[in-house]
Amino acid sequence: MTTAPTETEKSTVLVTGAGTGMGALSSVSLAQAGHRVFASMRDPQGRNAEKAQGLLDRTEDAPGELSVVELDVLSEESAAVAVEHVAREAGGLDVVVHNAAHLLVGVTEAFSPEEVVRAFDVNAVGALRVNRAVLPVMRRQESGLLLWIGSGTTRAIPPFLAPYSAAKAAFDAFAESTAWEVTAYGIETTILMPGVFTHGTAHFANAAFPADTERTAAYGKIAPYLASMGEDTERMMVNGVSADPQIVADEVVRIVGLPAGQRPRRATADGSDYGAEIINGAAEELRLRLARRMGVTGLLGRL
Repeated sequence: MTTAPTETEKSTVLVTGAGTGMGALSSVSLAQAGHRVFASMRDPQGRNAEKAQGLLDRTEDAPGELSVVELDVLSEESAAVAVEHVAREAGGLDVVVHNAAHLLVGVTEAFSPEEVVRAFDVNAVGALRVNRAVLPVMRRQESGLLLWIGSGTTRAIPPFLAPYSAAKAAFDAFAESTAWEVTAYGIETTILMPGVFTHGTAHFANAAFPADTERTAAYGKIAPYLASMGEDTERMMVNGVSADPQIVADEVVRIVGLPAGQRPRRATADGSDYGAEIINGAAEELRLRLARRMGVTGLLGRL
């Protein structure tokens, strides 16, 4: 049983992409853990009104508090308005969960450049827009946590997910680059890397496919592999049981609840044994080695 945080431990958390999947689960779980949550999505009064009401209904008796706010990560103005509202209502902002993302599935060549640029816009640049609104607030406070929901697919690139994996790799690089710059202001960074989930999210259900169907058809030799991608992914599940994305939400709650200064740089939530941890340890050693060789260990904060 989760113990509700005290008033001093309670965090104000903004979650992007909270309408479905990991964002919705994390928003609900954070409220149930006693935090004040601003669950954001596009058009919560219109086409996403049912999703917004579902979050409110699921947290009606939660120890914490959940509000739904409109935020489109493709609009810098929308991000600024949403963050201003949160900071005004809550008197500040402790945590941002960068969760908004969109999956793309298909043969790489069949995606148009415009489709790939859109993937980067949603999955990587969207977080930059939100940070441009959030970081001035956190710098003034000299505290905060940027919690980035990355992907294990940036460590081992699977077939047929090129625009998504590339954009999430850019998202990961934004997280690491930003961390160098904000640590001096008391702002922490955690990159949470989920494994693959074939059920329990809208990721695959709402996935985009390449518009150039002729290019896809030209890859007839590998068409069976594209057709069986779902089955092939299912083989990765531990003990043959599909991973529950609630484990991601649980890890978000755990990280948010840790004392400042004790949050990990990276964490995983993986029921598929995807194996991002294998590379994460080496990557962290290289990060520290780079800081020492460049003489910029002062940018690392407290080790």
